[in-house]
This record gives sequence, C-alpha cells and structure tokens, in this order.
Amino acid sequence: MSGELSPIDKAKFVAAKRAADYVEDGMRVGLGTGSTAAWLVRCLGEQVREGGLRFKGVPTSTRTADLAREVGIDVISLDEAKWLDLTIDGADEFDGSLNLIKGGGGALLQEKIVATASDQMVVIADIGKEVEHLGAFPLPIEVIPFGWQTTQALVEETLVSMDVLGRQSTLRMNGSRPFVTDEGNHILDLHLQRIGNPRQLSLVINQMPGVVENGLFIDICDAVVIGYGDGRVELRDINEGTVEQDRLDFLESDNLFTDLAD
Repeated sequence: MSGELSPIDKAKFVAAKRAADYVEDGMRVGLGTGSTAAWLVRCLGEQVREGGLRFKGVPTSTRTADLAREVGIDVISLDEAKWLDLTIDGADEFDGSLNLIKGGGGALLQEKIVATASDQMVVIADIGKEVEHLGAFPLPIEVIPFGWQTTQALVEETLVSMDVLGRQSTLRMNGSRPFVTDEGNHILDLHLQRIGNPRQLSLVINQMPGVVENGLFIDICDAVVIGYGDGRVELRDINEGTVEQDRLDFLESDNLFTDLAD
C-alpha cells in the first residue's frame, strides 16, 4: 500500500507516476533499471491493463524485462525497435546540468545504449539524488573479466591526473563472487568523492583497454522529474529551460506495490 511507503519510496513513486504521463500510444519506450524505474514499470503496467495504453517497451536489463512482462507491457528488443521515442530511467546522482551518474544497479551499458538511441531521455529521481558536484556516489565502470586487475591499476594510475578527490576503486561483488553484468562483464566502482570535470573523465576512462563503458551520462538527459516525500513533483526541462511544480495524491487502495522487485 502506498500509505505504508517510506518518504523516499513515496518520492520515487510520485516521480515515476508523473513521468508515466510522457508515454503515449504507439511509442517505443526505453525502460530503465533500478528501484525508481521499477515504480515506473508498475505505473505503466497499470495504464496498460486499466487505461488501454499501448506501447512497446525496450528494457535495459533482464530484471526490468521480467517485471515489464509481468505487468503486461509489450516487450521488444532494441534491435526490433531500431530507434526509440523516449527513455525513462533513474539516476544515482544528477547535477544542475542534468549530467548523471548511473550504474548502481549494474546495467549502465544497456542503459546508456538505450538512452542514446532515443529522441528524449527523462530521468526520474527523488530529491536526494540531486548534487552540486557528481562523485559522492561511486562511479561504476564496466570492464571485461580478462585482465580486470590490470585494467583497475591502469584506471587508478590515470586518476592521478584527473580532477577528482579520491582514486580508490573496488571490484563490485555479489556475495563471495564478482558481480557479473548482463553482458558477462565485471564492474569497478571508483570512489572519487568529487568529479571536477565529468566530460573529460568520461572520455579518458573510455579510452582505456579493458573498459567497456562508464556510468557518466553527459549531455544525454533532457529532463528530470524529481519526487518529494510529501507528494510534490518538480519537472525540469533543460532544453526548454522550464521548471514546473505539481503534486500527486496517494491512494490507499493502490495495488502497484505488491512484490515490487528493487
């Protein structure tokens, strides 16, 4: 029940609920990965079942694909879709220029491919994800398993010349084993604390052998829908330069939240 949600989950829910309004009949829509994106998928599934909404969803992970099918969304691959009208996804951090850190859920590669294959990317997030400077959240980079320790050493050495405060990196684990992405790769989390020049860092990291992609999303996001725990929603469109305010009510009878996969 929505009445039982924590303030953070309420903020995620209202952001997702409001962002679902961007989806129109006939669209091809990228569906993000993570806890906030899961709210979105549930909201869209409700519109499919009860409102007759018809669209094609392109998931950014197997987790999202499973949930989308469960709630009745017509799931297709990016190869089938070719190009997307819209992608809606969460973020681990976003700054005032709508640059992002993503990849906390381990799906950054598919997320970036899908987002850049879209006419528009909309981010949904609770207000706690907004930062003045990116970097407090560890920056994920996806690396191939072969020689990952050598790649890690190369990355840490390169960070010495970058405008960052920290240079430690850790291999992401899943219990006692390395975390494995949908593409069979590993993830290194870079504990940078503060990133002074995200664009430069992104370009440099992606030039390193062994690195597949990094979690910095630069000049990709067009708008952000920010949720608050009291039901307020703020929409910021960086292209239009507009800021809108809204408020959503909670329904105690809402059944979107049963068995929600985080």
